[in-house]
Amino acid sequence: MEYEHIVHSFEPVYDRASEILILGTLPSVKSRENNFYYGHKQNRFWKVLATLLKEPVPHTIEEKKAMLLAHRIALWDVIQSCDIKGSSDSSIKNVQPTDIGMILEKTNITRIYANGNKAGQLYKRYQFPVTGIEAMVLPSTSPANAAWSLERLCEAWHVILEQ
Repeated sequence: MEYEHIVHSFEPVYDRASEILILGTLPSVKSRENNFYYGHKQNRFWKVLATLLKEPVPHTIEEKKAMLLAHRIALWDVIQSCDIKGSSDSSIKNVQPTDIGMILEKTNITRIYANGNKAGQLYKRYQFPVTGIEAMVLPSTSPANAAWSLERLCEAWHVILEQ
């Protein structure tokens, strides 16, 4: 598989009431096709959040946005553009980070979580020096993280509900 230069193609989800920011790396091939975050059918992100928030699993982009905003959760990625092979986080190079400050200036975000180790590493390298807010790294909801069951993911991700 060849490297492809990808530019993030959709907006972050947030509003003034957002208090929690969840960051991924970059939308997968399937997410880019669907034009929204965590679009791969096997990604457990939406199931984990719905379980934790005691909501039905959202299916449409509008339902997903509504669930996030109703619970004061913002969603974005750490990468604005990079070179990548398919959806492989381990192949990421030539990173241009997103402007996290843009969201922080317009919200009440006090807690930041990274969906997976790669998002956490990239946040620490590119955004932490700007934000000064530590990000807690949570286990990836990606289907590539098959060692983590849905139940284990929900247990680990429960921390986003604690204050």
